[in-house]
Amino acid sequence: MDWGTELWDQYDILDKHTQSGLDLVDKYVKFVKERTEIEQTYAKQLRNLTKKYSPKRGSKEEQECRFSNHQAFLDILNEMNDYAGQRELIAENMMINICIELTKYLQELKQERKMHLSDAKKAQQSLEGTYKQLDNSKKRFEREWREAEKAAQYAEKTDQDLNATKADVEKAKQQAHMRTHIAEECKNDYAAQLQKYNKEQNQFYFTDMPLIFNKLQEMDERRIKKMAQGYILFADTERQVMPIIGKCLEGINRAGTNVNERNDSVVLIEQHKSGFERPGDLEFEDYSQGINRASSDSSLGTPKGPLELLGKNKNKTFRLFNKKSKLPSSSLSPFSTPPTPSPANGPPSPKFGRDPLSYCLKEINKTVKPRISSFRTLKRTPVDTEGFTHLPPEQRRKRLQQKIDDISKELQKEMDQSEALGKMKDVYEKNPQMGDPASLAPQITQTAQNMEKLRGDLNKYESWLAEAGGRGDSIRYSTHSLNNNGAHNPSSPGALSDDTDPSQAVYTEFDDDFEEEEVATPIGQCTALYNFPGSSEGTISMQEGEVLSVVEEDKGDGWTRVRRNNGDEGYIPTSYATITLNK
Repeated sequence: MDWGTELWDQYDILDKHTQSGLDLVDKYVKFVKERTEIEQTYAKQLRNLTKKYSPKRGSKEEQECRFSNHQAFLDILNEMNDYAGQRELIAENMMINICIELTKYLQELKQERKMHLSDAKKAQQSLEGTYKQLDNSKKRFEREWREAEKAAQYAEKTDQDLNATKADVEKAKQQAHMRTHIAEECKNDYAAQLQKYNKEQNQFYFTDMPLIFNKLQEMDERRIKKMAQGYILFADTERQVMPIIGKCLEGINRAGTNVNERNDSVVLIEQHKSGFERPGDLEFEDYSQGINRASSDSSLGTPKGPLELLGKNKNKTFRLFNKKSKLPSSSLSPFSTPPTPSPANGPPSPKFGRDPLSYCLKEINKTVKPRISSFRTLKRTPVDTEGFTHLPPEQRRKRLQQKIDDISKELQKEMDQSEALGKMKDVYEKNPQMGDPASLAPQITQTAQNMEKLRGDLNKYESWLAEAGGRGDSIRYSTHSLNNNGAHNPSSPGALSDDTDPSQAVYTEFDDDFEEEEVATPIGQCTALYNFPGSSEGTISMQEGEVLSVVEEDKGDGWTRVRRNNGDEGYIPTSYATITLNK
């Protein structure tokens, strides 16, 4: 169906429809352009965010990057910066591949539509001009015919008038004859104009306008196809950068995984430990006894130790915390007596080492991490579809047979090419002036390698088909098998002899196909436990409680082949039915 035939009288509708299509292209371009602006703004804000929180050179934050949690945050900022770059790349690709291309294509469509509509208007104006000429000739014919009738009536009246002279009668007759002649000429002109208009009208409605409408239809279909490509590009543009975005997210995940709280504690200890001994107990000074000056310098005096080691702060009271630091009332004073260790909080057993919490975390990691890793591996492992093992048996056999046919066709092409190269080599050997036979050796070798690879793939898929219970219907292209030198191999297996009738072989193969299509004998019965829609290829639907005949039992793939009483066969899930096999 086309517009020229079905919509020959809907010029205004087609005009509005094509214009709305162009408006849709323009609207989609604006939509994608705004999307790119959003992506660019988003990327810019992400870059500003990472710049805001990135440590400056020589600052205290940069020095703290030796801690794993600080370094992990810095890695996250770097990954987010790369992520922003990918958002910018999405915006750039959308602008180039969609906005610019569709804008250029839209201008071409506008020019093409304008040209087609202009041709339609020209054809319409030409037809209207011809119709005006027809109308003028028709009115002239009508006017002249009335004048001729009046002249004829006047001549007849003059002829019957007894008072009229012979000259008056002759003059009236001549006038009537002249008017009649002029009317006949106008009639002929009117007939010619009518014939011309009908011809142009037929040309207009059956040739010119249908051709223009069909061109508009072709233009609109091309526009729709281009729009479909633009829709696909909208998703593909982002899908192309998804692997890199995924790597950025993996880097963020890796940064979190690399955080080591124990190592950060060790780094802090190594960085800030002073190496001083804790202050000892103060000695009792007894003022009730007379103490001489010499004894004041003895062991009862101010002990030497940390106060002397503090250097310039030795005259100040030793404090573990700054004056601004306020401890809660329940906090332990630096001079209070530490609690006596009890068996509950005593030293850890050698099994846990010095840190029981670290030991528990390590044990949890040993147990949980392999399971998480195996779960992720299982989740990300793609389905092996090369042998179509994910399909039901019937579908698998069909897909394998289709794959075998495709490989056989490719193998036939390679054989034909090899045969052509062999003939060309023979020609070059007989006529050296036409070319060098040695120049064909690389092509012949490459063709032979391709044939070997295709034969290996063919054998592999045929073995899978045999495992699936199918029969190999592929044609063995061994009649054209060639050696590496391009010569024919008449002793190839399966080659037809010269006295063999090809049609007889075709009929024999045709009969074999019908002989192998035998109805299998049921081996049991099954009762459906659940409803099964059977929407996939090779399956059959069933209702709960329906009794079916079992034709082929489950071979380990979870599918059982069954048959209804009307002869319909297909596969059902084995777990959806109760199966009873004949003994």
